[in-house]
Amino acid sequence: MKKILLTFVLLTGLAVLPPCYAADGAVPLDAKLEYNQGVDYYKLGLYDKAIKSFREAVKIYPDYIDAYYNLATILDYTNQHSEALSVFKQILLRNPNDYESVFKAAQICAKIGDYNNVKAYVNIIPPVSEYYKPAQALVEKLTIKTDTPAPAANPQSNVAKTVGIYENIVSPTGITSDYAGNIYVATFTDNTILKITPDGRRLVYIKSPKLNGPISLASDSVGNIYVANYNANNVLKVTPDGNVSVLLDGVSKPYGLHVNNDLLFISSQGSNSVVRHKIIR
Repeated sequence: MKKILLTFVLLTGLAVLPPCYAADGAVPLDAKLEYNQGVDYYKLGLYDKAIKSFREAVKIYPDYIDAYYNLATILDYTNQHSEALSVFKQILLRNPNDYESVFKAAQICAKIGDYNNVKAYVNIIPPVSEYYKPAQALVEKLTIKTDTPAPAANPQSNVAKTVGIYENIVSPTGITSDYAGNIYVATFTDNTILKITPDGRRLVYIKSPKLNGPISLASDSVGNIYVANYNANNVLKVTPDGNVSVLLDGVSKPYGLHVNNDLLFISSQGSNSVVRHKIIR
């Protein structure tokens, strides 16, 4: 039976159980050593090394469920969601009734916007499982998020209505907002996206090496933000949980962005054209 060895509860607390020496005598000693070294690296915050150790453990013993679980957990925490999902799939190939991993896979699909597979995974979990209710709640939350029509009001409707100014922003370029009233501002030379809350608090929302000359922002109805990455000749997608990925590459000097339902329009200064791209939320 798989033991839960690493539990990430960032910001609200972090629970760590001690290293587990697998009870299954079939696990080779060198795989166990790699596994426990991975746990030690995790405790030290050396996530890349922990990932490497857990990968080595499953390479030595391909049915090492505990190592797969910890590997997937750290990959998910470090925003490597697609890789984490692939690892959870390895668990489910070996034990389709591991409903904890099924639920984790559903959560990752929700993070990356793969809502069809969220429901597919959730439908696997039987009512007798302890993960049934959390899984149903996940689907209900997504249904509200994706199926409820956006408010008829302008997205600016919850933004502070008083006249004012946000000062001391380095090279501000693109700007967009969400329905909670937050403002997002791209800073071109600082390669940062700032978040300004309705009460005026200023936060660094995205600081990623993928940002290279962000010049325009646009947002969709489910909270994704699109970035015209001028110097990198691409368009980025930022999910509500802060995951940054390249949505569209090879757009020469992307400048303006506009979202209309499930279509994203990008003006390309380098090619004197406007690109139309279908959004998959």
